[in-house]
Amino acid sequence: MEIDKIVELVKKQLENYEKKRIPIEASGRHIHLSEKDSETLFGKGYNFTPVKELSQPGQFACKERVRLVGPKGVIEGVVILGPTREKTQVEISLTDARILGVKGIIRISGDISDTPGIIVTNQDKVLNLSEGVIVARNHIHMTPEDAITMNVKDKQLVKVKVFSKRPLIFEDVLIRVTDKSKFAMHIDYDEANACLLEKDSYGVIYE
Repeated sequence: MEIDKIVELVKKQLENYEKKRIPIEASGRHIHLSEKDSETLFGKGYNFTPVKELSQPGQFACKERVRLVGPKGVIEGVVILGPTREKTQVEISLTDARILGVKGIIRISGDISDTPGIIVTNQDKVLNLSEGVIVARNHIHMTPEDAITMNVKDKQLVKVKVFSKRPLIFEDVLIRVTDKSKFAMHIDYDEANACLLEKDSYGVIYE
């Protein structure tokens, strides 16, 4: 009887541990366009072609691509993510920032005030952005139910230990809680390379 209780306890502990394992996704450079800027680059009434649904509900990658032109360099084939947003935002890595010759400013998505601008082109169409280039702060998307399970709250900063071939700990990871989120931690390619992220890698909030 005692053995059965121990086995049941171990099962529950393993189930709780599994629930607290955080899937980690690496985000490559991309751009979110406003309706107005979409028209500048592709023409009025243009309909983008979705080619891949993203993990976060309602978001998708488009077939169309644009070019980023910075003071020092150019990056071709930058993916457009839909749907359109109120303001255009370009998300790059710190390595990309060095290639382009712009300052890499780490920000939460949507916080683009006092950030660098850049030139975005589509063939002969040119968009001059006065601001909007950010290096996205690493963060964890979750629902309110996930937040209860993880014992965290919206906008809280946590440490996350990544279990991979090159384990490391990310500090000051932002918790983002919304009803429409899918549980996942987002990092950029620089961070993914730093921890040798693979499909079976995962994170755990580290106390």
